[in-house]
Amino acid sequence: MPSFQYTARNAQGRTITGIAEAVSQAVAARMLREQGLIPVSIELGAGGGHAARAKPKHRGKRGRIKLEDLVVFSRMLAVMIRAGLPLVEVIDILREQADRVRLKDCLAQVERNIEEGSSFTEALQKHPGIFNGFFISMVKAGEASGMLDTILDLVATYLEKIASINRKIRAAVMYPAVVGTLAISITFFLVWKVVPKFEEIFADLGGDLPLMTKITVAASHAIQNHWPIIFLVLAAIIIGLWQFRKTYNGRRMYDRIKLKMPVFGPLFMKVAVSRFSRTLSVLIRAGVNILSALEIVAATAGNSLIEDAVLKTKASIQNGETLAKPLADSGMFPPMVTRMVDVGERTGALENMLSKIADFYEDQVDATVGMLMSLIEPLLIVFLGVMVGFIVISMFMPLFKMLELIA
Repeated sequence: MPSFQYTARNAQGRTITGIAEAVSQAVAARMLREQGLIPVSIELGAGGGHAARAKPKHRGKRGRIKLEDLVVFSRMLAVMIRAGLPLVEVIDILREQADRVRLKDCLAQVERNIEEGSSFTEALQKHPGIFNGFFISMVKAGEASGMLDTILDLVATYLEKIASINRKIRAAVMYPAVVGTLAISITFFLVWKVVPKFEEIFADLGGDLPLMTKITVAASHAIQNHWPIIFLVLAAIIIGLWQFRKTYNGRRMYDRIKLKMPVFGPLFMKVAVSRFSRTLSVLIRAGVNILSALEIVAATAGNSLIEDAVLKTKASIQNGETLAKPLADSGMFPPMVTRMVDVGERTGALENMLSKIADFYEDQVDATVGMLMSLIEPLLIVFLGVMVGFIVISMFMPLFKMLELIA
């Protein structure tokens, strides 16, 4: 059995050191607490423990932590806390079962901080890149109310709904992006390799070429002779737009364009309203103060225009106004949303109204994504046909003209 060297404090505040044998660091910490000691540090000793605690060569998957990983973490954490397991032991179990290396390292630090006397909330606050303000505020509310397992169930359900919406948005956006990229690649190949072969035939035939053919041949010459410049210009435009989007004005311009897009704009608006309503509903249900809840909602809105509207709403509430009026004045929320919020405030059922709004708009997102998928497919086929068809027709028009002359 591994041996652990520990430093702890007794009830009188004196520092005590010693060696404890236990199957894990978490169990050793629990043994010390049962003896009335407060663990300060627990480290693996030299005697027979290294082999037992040796880390495998491949510890897990690399890459960023996904929303689905946090869903599993929250759900398992709630189940084991409800079963009565000590928090440190639960964190240790979840660390061993985590697939992501980054999550493993994070949970190891969280476990160490808790053993050193930090609360769960304080330990999570040291990892803002993994646990955002919403997650930390919910855990804080759960610890304060003694209902951490129930709050974590709410968090898991919320994250599942957000992950589901994100998957639907990716599906709606990725399909046209892939088909569009394929169409551009085919067009580039035809202009780069096929058009020059036809150009040699046209030179042998002589005569004046049709306008469509001249356009295609000119595009072929431009790509063949100036492709490095074209590539650099496109790369500079993409990088410039990407950097501009990171600025304050750029982010707001991007989000404004996104909401005004003819096909995807209404979908993005429904997603933003659904996310706002769901997040605020869950935070209010957990007992988070309305001002703190609005600040968290703004940070997790996913759209800078919604974020600005929520922050202005927070400032208006601090000045004594209701929630519904500044939301309506912002112009970012549909009248149905603001009126239901107003009714919820007047009847004391704001949490339920927000939940119903979120359910309605999540259903709307499902319906809109299904409609877009059925609408985009024929449009993309037409787009691909026009691009390829233009090149093919422009190449065969001189041949048709030659056949007419021969006839």
